[in-house]
Amino acid sequence: MALSKDKKRQVIEEVSQLLADSKLTVFAGYSGTSVKDMQQLRRQAKANGTIVKVVKNRLFKKALAAHEILRSIKLDELQGQMLYAFNAQDEVAPAQDLAKFSSAISPLKFAGGLTADGQLLSVDDIQMLAELPSKQQLQAQFVGLTAAPITSVVGALAANLRSVINVLNARAETAG
Repeated sequence: MALSKDKKRQVIEEVSQLLADSKLTVFAGYSGTSVKDMQQLRRQAKANGTIVKVVKNRLFKKALAAHEILRSIKLDELQGQMLYAFNAQDEVAPAQDLAKFSSAISPLKFAGGLTADGQLLSVDDIQMLAELPSKQQLQAQFVGLTAAPITSVVGALAANLRSVINVLNARAETAG
């Protein structure tokens, strides 16, 4: 079913706003993916703040043209059925969400990505981003690394106190 001009304009405005807000936009081919699987992808991605849209390539290119920074980007290689993943909070979540879905449920074919500052990313760049730890994992690692020295100091002080108490207990037992 063809979209009306008003509906196309709405889609372009929506995608344009998503592009403006997104820290990373990833595009991938989804040929052969069922509707049920696409719904599952959208649910899983939404949990990480990623919005997945299926948009005609021509409308996506028009949304790009609406941005000063993104206007000069040429995406002539975008052909076939494409989905676009946007995330306004996390720089790597769209790549990770699509890679996780692709490996577990239905294969997707990465076609590239765009950063918020207008840098075009290759398929290899997107795959490398997908392999990075998530922001939450990095935060947990940082907390663990910063807490380790404190834990060691507390453990050493507690061991010294235990030693003093053990010596005093031993003296008390021998004296008593």
